[in-house]
Amino acid sequence: MRILFCITLLAFCGLTGSLSAQTVETVQAAPAVNHFQGDIDAIRRYDQIYTPPANPILFIGSSSIVKWHDLERTFSNYVVMNRGFGGSVTNDIIYFAKDIIFPYHPRQIVIYVGDNDLPQEGATADTILNRFKNLYALIRSQLPQVPIAYISIKPSPSRAVFLPKAMAANKLIREFLEKEANTKFIDIYTPMLDDQNNPRKELFLGDMLHMNSQGYDIWRKAVEPVLVPLNQQ
Repeated sequence: MRILFCITLLAFCGLTGSLSAQTVETVQAAPAVNHFQGDIDAIRRYDQIYTPPANPILFIGSSSIVKWHDLERTFSNYVVMNRGFGGSVTNDIIYFAKDIIFPYHPRQIVIYVGDNDLPQEGATADTILNRFKNLYALIRSQLPQVPIAYISIKPSPSRAVFLPKAMAANKLIREFLEKEANTKFIDIYTPMLDDQNNPRKELFLGDMLHMNSQGYDIWRKAVEPVLVPLNQQ
C-alpha cells in the first residue's frame, strides 16, 4: 500500500507555488497563506486511510523526493516514508514541519531542500544555508539525537545558470554539517556531472529538471550507505 502514496498525493498535489525571498530568515518564517496546504491536507487524509509505520526513516523535500516513486519499495528493508511535496522551498518545509516530520517520530530524516530556493530573487548561497540551518535547528529542538542526512542540491541542466550558487550552497551546508553530531552530507552533485563538469542530461526527463530512473539510481547508490538499519534503532 505504501507504493500508492506518491500516486495518491500526485492526484491531490500540484507542482507549483513557492515563497518569496525574505529579508530576515527565522524558524517561524511563513507566509500568511501557504500554497501547499492542499498537499498537506492530502497527506493527512492518506494517513487516516493507511496507518504510517512506527519510527520510519523519513524522506522530506521537494519534487525530487515526491517523484521518487519507488522509494519505499527500493528501501523496503529499512522501512522508509516519503513525505515530500513538489515545488516546496526550504521555508515551506519549516512551516509544515509539525505536519510532515514530528508526527511520525522518525528514527532518521533524509532531507532534500534548496533546489527550489535557487531561482528565488535575492536568494544567495548564504540564504540557502541559513534557511537550512533554521530547519535543522527546528528539527533538533524536538529530535535532538535523530540522525539527519542531507542530499546535496542536484545539477539540473534547466538551472545551469544557478549551478555556481548550487555548488556554493552545497559547500556551505557540507561544512556546517561536518561540525554537527549525527549528520551526513550526501554528495549526488558530483556523480551527476560528466567529464567536463557539465550536468549529465541523460539522467533527466525532458524538462531537464526532474530525474529519470538513471538519475534515481545514482541517488539510491549514494543514499543507501547512510541509512540506519532497523536493528540500530
